[in-house]
Amino acid sequence: MSPHPPLLRAALALALGLLLAVLAGCATPAPHAALVAADPADSQGRLLIVAVVDGPQAQPAAGASPRAAYRLGAGYAGSDAAQAVAQSVAADHALTEISAWTIDALRLRCMLFRLPPGADRDEVLRLLGNDPRVQLVQPVQQFETYGQGAAAAPAYNDPYLTLQLGFARMGAAAAQRLGRGEGVRVAVIDTVVDAGHPDLAERVLRQRDFATGLPAGPAERHGTEVAGILAAVENNRIGIAGVAPAVQVLAYRACWSVPAPAQGDRCDTFSLAQALSQAISDRADVINLSLGGPADPLLQRLVEAALQRGTVVVGALPPSGRAEGFPTGVPGVLAAAVAEAGTVPPGALPAPGREVLTLQRHGAYGLATGSSMAAAHISGAVALLRSLQPRLDGPTAYQLLQPTAPAAGMPVGLCQAAQRLRPAAAARCEAVP
Repeated sequence: MSPHPPLLRAALALALGLLLAVLAGCATPAPHAALVAADPADSQGRLLIVAVVDGPQAQPAAGASPRAAYRLGAGYAGSDAAQAVAQSVAADHALTEISAWTIDALRLRCMLFRLPPGADRDEVLRLLGNDPRVQLVQPVQQFETYGQGAAAAPAYNDPYLTLQLGFARMGAAAAQRLGRGEGVRVAVIDTVVDAGHPDLAERVLRQRDFATGLPAGPAERHGTEVAGILAAVENNRIGIAGVAPAVQVLAYRACWSVPAPAQGDRCDTFSLAQALSQAISDRADVINLSLGGPADPLLQRLVEAALQRGTVVVGALPPSGRAEGFPTGVPGVLAAAVAEAGTVPPGALPAPGREVLTLQRHGAYGLATGSSMAAAHISGAVALLRSLQPRLDGPTAYQLLQPTAPAAGMPVGLCQAAQRLRPAAAARCEAVP
């Protein structure tokens, strides 16, 4: 006979459930929709990110529930000591905490604070920067994707592979005789990825939404376009083939579409920081950032942490054509440029980026243009090479993919790069006119 009567067991279960619900509610970051609705672009700069050290949680007293177990849950907001420091910082500077989360890779507790009415933002930033309890302080900044969609391509009865001109010019088909990205995880930090697309079947390993509450409208197709270039299933009698069709995609929605008249896709420091932290925790081998914006201290530290762990980070070159801002201004990030543009800036890797045939949501296909698409090609190329050499790092990938004889309009030679890693293997790298 059980030592606890059924009613007592039910009461204990209910109490435990309520406790966990309260803990989860306190720790989970606020829905991103609420933040955007309050101030769609934080136009007045009233939102700040402040980080303090997140030290180890104190050991529980004998007989107490182990608090460490809660740290495993999504949205854990830091040790008791870190929370106490955050509260004192907020009180001393008259800040209102909107949300909080931890970044294990940096050992930080991050808080999203709102300035009080009438406060001088620059003065508050200066005071917080001089506060010894504060490890990092910055405004919430805005970012955007670098892609321009086009109308959906008409239906064809024959395979679409013959329409993938950039795929052919890279020598991707020949390179896939040596490797297809097997065992490699690629984090796509972008808008929503349509994991149900027939050409992405079983390719999306994990999905997380860090733009919570913001619906993915019909215009939100950028993430699916990027994922299609990377990982579309090959030889399935439909659609197209990805550059590294055997990769595992980690799809993190950190950007959202903005309706007319502004249009386009937007991200911010808050959503991107959470997505990057998750990519590090999920042991991504490659992180694709087909987006860009101003230099950002928190995001730079996260990218640096990823690079130190051996992750290859690929970014889209901004419209200025210079590797600047975030992410391409971070040393170690591979910058992708549109090969068809003719002139590729020094240090950038040229890849197909003009009228690229790729996936769109709801099983559709279409054309897309921009350095976002070039970045997806480079991420796919790196993933394929990493399946041949698992410890491949960014500098080595750059050296392998850097064209030995750059020519206007010619992308990186993926087949030649793969052959350098497998010189004894048979893979004819035929030039494509």
